[in-house]
Amino acid sequence: QVQLVESGGGLVQAGGSLRLSCAASGRTFSSVAMGWFRQAPGEEREFVAAISGSGRSTYYADSVKGRFTISRSNTKNTVYLQMNSLKPEDTAVYYCATRSGNLAYITNSEYPYWGQGTQVTVSS
Repeated sequence: QVQLVESGGGLVQAGGSLRLSCAASGRTFSSVAMGWFRQAPGEEREFVAAISGSGRSTYYADSVKGRFTISRSNTKNTVYLQMNSLKPEDTAVYYCATRSGNLAYITNSEYPYWGQGTQVTVSS
């Protein structure tokens, strides 16, 4: 059974940084793509970033490009989201997700496995 556990969320001032972590278990981590998504109150869940199983390919939403960096440690079975220059509009619950296969996708429907989410709040 696949399990994903996010951590690292919290309250930060605008312009600050946070690093989210997602620890995975229950499958061969190094061969599967991982993604980060977020959902603000009253909004649909949206794509943030994704990384292929090999780590060679990464994808970002335009709204976070240049500020956020996705990475992974296959020895630690963990994917990270480094978030810099945070803005109030980044406030949301952040979820990590995984799917079978190396290829990363940017759509929610491609990811059958999800974590419970971690709250990120950016104050102005």
